[in-house]
Amino acid sequence: MHADDDRLFATLRDWCAAGKPAALATVVSTWGSSPRPEGSHLAVDGDGHFIGSVSGGCIEGAVIEAALQVMQSRQPRLLEFGVSDEQAWQVGLACGGRVQVFVEAVE
Repeated sequence: MHADDDRLFATLRDWCAAGKPAALATVVSTWGSSPRPEGSHLAVDGDGHFIGSVSGGCIEGAVIEAALQVMQSRQPRLLEFGVSDEQAWQVGLACGGRVQVFVEAVE
């Protein structure tokens, strides 16, 4: 679900206040065609519920999976997807660009 930053961060605060594990994914770099601009966010809770968007839907599943892993390990990750990568085709990023997404646990 796409959400403005105010709503996304309010939801993230609510999750944290309720004691739910949470992670924040942020688009940190794009090259070529990219469905969402740098600074776009996706927040995920420990149950896999999410709000926001880092790609308009084409890599969200992979980012949510990584966010769940980051919540468990407490180790941030930098993900990169591009049209030339086999993984990009698997997750549906066929828009011709590349995107880097930083995923971190939030307390």
